[in-house]
Amino acid sequence: MDLQAKLADTEHRLAEMSDAYLRAKAEVENIRRRAEEDVAKARKFAVEGFADAMLPVMDSMEAAIGRPDATVEQVLEGVHATRRQLAAALERNKVLEINPTAGTKFDPHQHQAISVVPADQEANTVVTVLQKGYSIYDRVLRPALVTVAAPK
Repeated sequence: MDLQAKLADTEHRLAEMSDAYLRAKAEVENIRRRAEEDVAKARKFAVEGFADAMLPVMDSMEAAIGRPDATVEQVLEGVHATRRQLAAALERNKVLEINPTAGTKFDPHQHQAISVVPADQEANTVVTVLQKGYSIYDRVLRPALVTVAAPK
């Protein structure tokens, strides 16, 4: 094979490799663009499931407002039913209560101590819960507000 033929063969292989490189580069760019679009859609519609779970709660509240002649007992019954709907919607979306009982060991990752009070129980345990906390997928959204037993 003479030098001219080798040069032509090398130029042909270079053109093929250059074409393959450009195709691979374009494919990577398309994948990146599609991934960016998917992430944008995921961010945009991330709360869609949660919003869908909240609609029955909204319907119940609007139904209650639409009944100005309701008795106190009916209103209270409706509030309890609406609260159950809300709790179920939160639970379906993995929003769970943090509601420690008295005597539970104080956990600074889930509880926020408002005060330390003298109590007839072990030190650094929850005495009272002032406000429930909530977590989502093991991540604390809001810690439970508690009072804690003082060391003796």
